[in-house]
Amino acid sequence: MCGIVGVVSTAPVNQLLYDALLLLQHRGQDAAGICTLMDRKFFMHKAKGMVKDVFRTRNMRALPGSVGLGQVRYPTAGNAYSEEEAQPFYVNAPFGIVLVHNGNLTNAHALRAELFSTDHRHTNTESDSEVLLNVLAHELERSTRGVPLHSAEVFAAVKNVHKRLRGSYAVVTLIAGHGLLAFRDPFGIRPLVMGRSADGTVMVASESVALEGSGHVFERNIAPGEAVFIDLQGQVHSMQCAESPSLNPCIFEFVYLARPDSVMDGISVYQARLNLGETLAKRVVSTVPPSDIDVIIPIPESSRPSATQLAHLLGVPYREGFVKNRYVGRTFIMPGQGVRKKSVRQKLNVIASEFKGRNVLLVDDSIVRGTTSREIVQMARDAGARKVYLASAAPPVRYPNVYGIDMPTKDELVAHDRTVEQIRELIGCDALIYQDVDAMKRAIGSLNPKLDGFDASCFDGVYVTGDIDTESINRMNGNRPRIEETEEDSSRLALPNMSESN
Repeated sequence: MCGIVGVVSTAPVNQLLYDALLLLQHRGQDAAGICTLMDRKFFMHKAKGMVKDVFRTRNMRALPGSVGLGQVRYPTAGNAYSEEEAQPFYVNAPFGIVLVHNGNLTNAHALRAELFSTDHRHTNTESDSEVLLNVLAHELERSTRGVPLHSAEVFAAVKNVHKRLRGSYAVVTLIAGHGLLAFRDPFGIRPLVMGRSADGTVMVASESVALEGSGHVFERNIAPGEAVFIDLQGQVHSMQCAESPSLNPCIFEFVYLARPDSVMDGISVYQARLNLGETLAKRVVSTVPPSDIDVIIPIPESSRPSATQLAHLLGVPYREGFVKNRYVGRTFIMPGQGVRKKSVRQKLNVIASEFKGRNVLLVDDSIVRGTTSREIVQMARDAGARKVYLASAAPPVRYPNVYGIDMPTKDELVAHDRTVEQIRELIGCDALIYQDVDAMKRAIGSLNPKLDGFDASCFDGVYVTGDIDTESINRMNGNRPRIEETEEDSSRLALPNMSESN
């Protein structure tokens, strides 16, 4: 997953883009990039690292212009270590186009071959975003052959892009001399919102928090399949460019990925997590009597709203039992299974007095690989807990995600082909309670009845784009980012709930 932003203004936008990317930093910590447009010239800086480390004063001064875009990246395809795969991406024809992308194309392999053999376009990296850029460039070239570029030609190109692409994509692009284009896949899997400031600046971004935190008022979500073209005068043109759009946002955005202060597709992320705690309470009661629980403790940070609601409904004290070291960052660690174990112990400390002699119910937002959960349960026991129960606000993660979240292969998922009892034994807790899939969908879906459904594929194995089978999953897993043995596994899903603090 990634965080993307685009701005059209009458004033310089470099600082505004930087501020927006800081607000989206939780969506990706691997690389960051900004590109601005002045007259017909692009100015770009991108590199691996966090926003505050990538952009220095000299870099910001070299980004003039009143139109621009940016991205924070967590790689889910290609090479995690290649500077070349940091975004934005650029092609010089037609017009000059720069693009940032959040999502994952499921037919990138076929498109890459098609671009070479039929469109006669060259891609130089393993990134599916570069494939997407070249498909868009080819379709813009076709739609403007012999005519100038206006919004009608832009929308005609996007219509053809939708016909060729499969998978998830929220996209922001700059077209030199013309304006900014943003569009979303026909299923609305990845989020994209739009807002405006008092001075008329228009911003599009992955989450509403980027708008509100930078002085913009949220106007609306960009609809599934919709394209929005903002010309250099700030005029907004929009059109539905997909034949049969439907709104099926990724449910994991609400469970874990998004900031709790965001509102996406009409749903408050914070309220969604409160609702998950409410439905989880029913599951807990059927497994562990509340009288057997002395205290409820969240595993920071995303699980806090669910844990708060759970404690309230069960009438059990809520306590903070873990303190996160916010200044560790990425640390050098040795290879092998000790890697993630050391990472957890460095980033999380226990408040022993909250555990000693008590039956403790730990609440997490989700359990993916299980290694982090096992270590945290052991930390609770080491602190003196008499019994350690574990509740997950999400159902078992049994299937890989192919739409832009770094979910491991199925064999790395602790819940794949295992019963809840087998998972409990592996994690080492005294009881393990999972959310129910249908209850999760109802709890979040009730907040916006206009939704057509969710992409909940990592929980239920149903891939909404309808083009996913075992062969395609294996092919995409072959293009997952390569993590060197001596490097820390920096997957956000390998770490204990880092989303609100990064």
